[in-house]
Amino acid sequence: MTQYSDYFGPEGLLVRGTILIVPGRGETRATYTRFGRRLATDAYRVRVVDAPDLDTEDLTALAARLTEAAEDTAAENGVVRPLVLVGADSGAAAVAALLGRETGVRPDAVVLAGLPGRVPGTTATAGTWDEELDVRTSCPAHRGYLTQDPEVRRGSLDDAIPEAVLAAAYEGEADVPVLFLVGDADPLADHEALAHTAKSLSRARLSVVHGAHHDVLNDLQHRSVAAEVVTFLETLRNELRPLITVRSSAW
Repeated sequence: MTQYSDYFGPEGLLVRGTILIVPGRGETRATYTRFGRRLATDAYRVRVVDAPDLDTEDLTALAARLTEAAEDTAAENGVVRPLVLVGADSGAAAVAALLGRETGVRPDAVVLAGLPGRVPGTTATAGTWDEELDVRTSCPAHRGYLTQDPEVRRGSLDDAIPEAVLAAAYEGEADVPVLFLVGDADPLADHEALAHTAKSLSRARLSVVHGAHHDVLNDLQHRSVAAEVVTFLETLRNELRPLITVRSSAW
């Protein structure tokens, strides 16, 4: 059985970059089928890896796994840059904790979606599956995907993320551009800490998704969120400046 899920852009188009997606607690690679396909449509080479088990896999081992996954996408001229890591939930915490470390994987930017909070009350969920789904998403399709996937581990949002990983995620010094994505209805997020962390970094962008829950990449607003990710990816070629300025009379 393959250890990756791969998504390729339209035939005949030049690949615009390489994206590695790191799922979060309880999720599988299939959780990101819709998101991966959407990014691939914009001519990005997308690969989803297995979610890290932070109780058994240390950050050095995860970095080696991500390096191997990236190198395995290489064509004749090597890995297509920019190389961007996208992490969700515990995957976001692990990716953030890797930044600035002398590890093998060297991304050009990262996307951190649904980064869990560190304070008490932002790590526990209610007990039933329907209640966990309410924490995760209000998207009927995504709720169905999670329910029908036998590999999704129910109750996993109650698993504690190691404090050392969360501390490194919030207190580390990222040396690459960072896009933070968080739903304003995410009960597991520490919005104040996220804002502080984003402001403390020299090249960070904090995007708050109105009405979105914890699974911000897969909630009702998934099209707008994917568009925000692509917009961020495109700014990497323009010194992080948006290519389009919007002026609207609708406000």
